[in-house]
Amino acid sequence: MNEAETRADLIDPKLREAGWGVIEGSKILREYVITFGKIQTGGGRAKPLIADYVLVYKGIKLAVVEAKSNVQEVGEGVAQAKLYAGKMQLDTTYATNGREIYSICMKTGKEGLVSNYLTPDQLWDKTFASQNRWRDTFNEVPYEDVGGTKTTRYYQEIAVTNTMEAIANNRQRILLTLATGTGNVNYMIM
Repeated sequence: MNEAETRADLIDPKLREAGWGVIEGSKILREYVITFGKIQTGGGRAKPLIADYVLVYKGIKLAVVEAKSNVQEVGEGVAQAKLYAGKMQLDTTYATNGREIYSICMKTGKEGLVSNYLTPDQLWDKTFASQNRWRDTFNEVPYEDVGGTKTTRYYQEIAVTNTMEAIANNRQRILLTLATGTGNVNYMIM
């Protein structure tokens, strides 16, 4: 099986079995563009970073799943999974070949084979050990995408998420610094 067949026949059913895309508030983003590729001399771009799957629950990206063909070893996707999760600042990532699932906790460093993916609720509880009413309220407001023509870049989303998390945790001082040219992030904090 090639990678596309492995995804359709082996990986997608296991994600659905865990409730992804089935449980209300959960969804799977396929072929998620993390970065469009670094602009190089002459105006061309380097290869973009594209995650095979990003698992989203209650409006927050919680995990990356890096898929490989079922004829490859599960470890073939581990470095990519870690790179993508690190870039997006996610606590959980998976590498899979459809036959095996390798789970990595970026926060604790714990990694190893697992029998299935965490459900949306399990992954939410793992990511957010303490519940917070404000976090849930903030997550109900979607990111504006200007009619689908502009999307939020990963670093903008990280900045906004970290800011909203600080507010939800009653932090009195928040410093938000983004370099010139990183795009417009327009949020009013009251």
